[in-house]
Amino acid sequence: MKLTFKKIIAYILKKESQLVLKKYKPKAIAITGSVGKTSTKDAVYAVISKVSYVRKSEKSYNSEIGLPLTILGCSNGWNNPIVWFKNILLGFWLFIWPHKYPNWLVLEVGVGKQGDMKRTAAWLKTDVVIITAIGETPAHIEFFNSRDHLVEEKSKLIKTLKRDGLLILNADDKSVIEMKTKTKNRIVTYGFNEGADILASSDSIFYNNLGKPQGVIFRIDQGGVSLPVVIEGVFGRNHIYATLASIAFAFGEKLNILDAISALKNYDAPPGRMRLLTGINETLIIDDTYNSSPFACESGINTLNEIKNEGRKIAVLGDMLELGRHTKEAHENIGRLVKGKVEILVVVGPRAKSISLGAKEAGMAEKNIFEFSSSNDAGEFLKTFIQKNDLLFIKGSQGVRMERAVAAVLKDKKNTDKLLVRQDKEWLAKE
Repeated sequence: MKLTFKKIIAYILKKESQLVLKKYKPKAIAITGSVGKTSTKDAVYAVISKVSYVRKSEKSYNSEIGLPLTILGCSNGWNNPIVWFKNILLGFWLFIWPHKYPNWLVLEVGVGKQGDMKRTAAWLKTDVVIITAIGETPAHIEFFNSRDHLVEEKSKLIKTLKRDGLLILNADDKSVIEMKTKTKNRIVTYGFNEGADILASSDSIFYNNLGKPQGVIFRIDQGGVSLPVVIEGVFGRNHIYATLASIAFAFGEKLNILDAISALKNYDAPPGRMRLLTGINETLIIDDTYNSSPFACESGINTLNEIKNEGRKIAVLGDMLELGRHTKEAHENIGRLVKGKVEILVVVGPRAKSISLGAKEAGMAEKNIFEFSSSNDAGEFLKTFIQKNDLLFIKGSQGVRMERAVAAVLKDKKNTDKLLVRQDKEWLAKE
């Protein structure tokens, strides 16, 4: 019954969205990939918000029902039929009565299984498509016959482009850059590889006067012009790639690149994506708890390794889900990677025990490895274990709820709703 109800609601909202798009004619940007969609969405939003009225997908509204919610400006009704009925009425009212509507929509588009993108491409028409990165063992691969099938599914978003639309591709991801053969649309590329239209280089971490890490700095080159880019409060190449994609967008749409770079310095990076937070006992936390995949986890650990820090480096890693037959190997590989890059390893969940196994096989001392069945248990342990100047990297798939471990050691308890992921009452009520 619930599934039937959801399908009916999704169908009605989709039809209303089509009518609203036809009525107001906003420019639509659609972003997909296995890594970095939300960070890219927020970076692009930051650039456009300085020059025009824009709306972005809230949180990670990237599903069959999430896209219409963004287009209509409605909230998620979860299991409340009254809220869904109000959403339908709001969508109808938006269509029949003139409203002030955004000039731009920045939409995050995800796929969970075969056919998802085809259904989206059947009704959504876009002005810009951005494809971020796929990675070697991407999230959701469990629900596809192979990695190639998942890549093909993601690429179908290109079919939504209008004839004069712009395609933006990550030049550093082989599977993504190969998608340039799938269209005759204008293409702008970005990345660290030579030949990218927006070419990045010299990325590093910058520190304050006390030697504490503050963010990342790098350079971009475009058409013979070299410019510095600074992003505060976040780490990792995922945020560099997000800002590169947004600068590529500015270039492709002939916006002022200097203004775009300025807008990105303090852009509102999404919670749970390599954000720097202050922990108890004068510690620092790199919160990367929104989700996890082998590619993203490896990137985060490498970033942790690069940061200079007086105290211990502690990796707190939860299960990586939806990897299917790759599960055990992927977790063991992360364990091997951790060896030599952290002093302490904390793993959470049954699959993450393979991270522990990989670390031990690589030679990490067993006394420095701790295993827990839940993020709550790990959080309670960390509260008494961490010391002044420790640097924690905390990550795991959504289902492991690693934000609970962050909450346990977060200094600012009053603003968890702004600092952490999944703080809606519906999420907080879940086990």
